[in-house]
Amino acid sequence: MDNIATGNNSIIVISKTEGFLVKGIEQKLKENGLNNAFSTLDVKPLASVNEYAKLYILNLNDVTDEDRESVIYLKDSASEKDRQIILVGEPLEIEWAADIIPPIQILDTFIRPFDMEKLIKSVSKYMDKVDTEETKKSILIVDDDITYMRTVYGWLKNKYRVGMASSGIQAISWLAKNKADLILLDYQMPVADGPQILSMLKSDTATEDVPVMFLTGQDDRDSVMSVMDLKPVDYLLKTIDKATLNKKIDDYFMRLKIEQLTK
Repeated sequence: MDNIATGNNSIIVISKTEGFLVKGIEQKLKENGLNNAFSTLDVKPLASVNEYAKLYILNLNDVTDEDRESVIYLKDSASEKDRQIILVGEPLEIEWAADIIPPIQILDTFIRPFDMEKLIKSVSKYMDKVDTEETKKSILIVDDDITYMRTVYGWLKNKYRVGMASSGIQAISWLAKNKADLILLDYQMPVADGPQILSMLKSDTATEDVPVMFLTGQDDRDSVMSVMDLKPVDYLLKTIDKATLNKKIDDYFMRLKIEQLTK
């Protein structure tokens, strides 16, 4: 079967060839209402289906060191999209792949012969979790103070999907690959400060409508007024506590929802 890539596909079954085992996995996934597509273990076909991937199932049958580059590409793609990989193979094949793919990216391993029902259960559980996560609002924190940024991440991670960037360049790179419903932007940063970064975002049609809340250590009227023409949705002091920050963000999304419903 040729590679298939449509917006409905979410599980990518990868193998050097689409043999009996792979077709069995594909059929079982389909029977359980799990959309899937097949890709050979090569960079070009993997790239063609990567956009739709929520989970990768890698069949390691007949892999060799010549396939290392493709597995590295798969590992990097999964990391970039925050997706995971299920490994299927013999013990030595799985050991070979695990030397390339870090444990944090490996959802599960299945040694042939394996229980297909256990594979489907593992996939279904993961897909339910992904679907739940994707209904959450996405927030990007941009701050060169890593300690403070991680603190805010900890405050928000249970309620929202949270990304982090320590510079304007990292923020723009993150936004090129991910959707943000809100940006928490540090007002004072080296190289490019908060207002400069917001100006760059406003000048790009892809990011001009992403709402921004400034985080600042400065509590003075001049700083606030100097950025009002950039239309940030709020201006918060970094002394804000967890409960107040969460309420500010919750209130913003609630107002937005009410506005959308009354249009």
